[in-house]
Amino acid sequence: MEIGYQFEPLHKEEITHSQLVRYAGASGDFNPIHTVVPFAESAGLGGVIAHGMLIMGFVGQAIGQWFSTKDLVKFSTRFRAMTRPREKITVQGHVVDETAERWICQAEAVNDVGEVKVKAFFEIKKR
Repeated sequence: MEIGYQFEPLHKEEITHSQLVRYAGASGDFNPIHTVVPFAESAGLGGVIAHGMLIMGFVGQAIGQWFSTKDLVKFSTRFRAMTRPREKITVQGHVVDETAERWICQAEAVNDVGEVKVKAFFEIKKR
């Protein structure tokens, strides 16, 4: 692998309101901005938004497809924008640097118009 190497993108299906309700139940995050439309609207959000951790989980899923998770040394994220139902998310990533022991990589979760939702940096142990 070389610096600049692009990983195979992970394409997720359209986010649905029912997916957000199921994620709330699985994660225990019942904040109504994620599931109750009138509440999210009254909060000024214009409707429900996806859990940031759901989108971060998509990035983790992609990393797990690109590498063995036992080789993951570091994983950090920054949330950049809200994700809404009906958006389709793609996770793309590439190698940005390397050391003698690790590949240093970056990933982004973006929607169909290229808006970055989550930006992540991660390091993988070389074998």
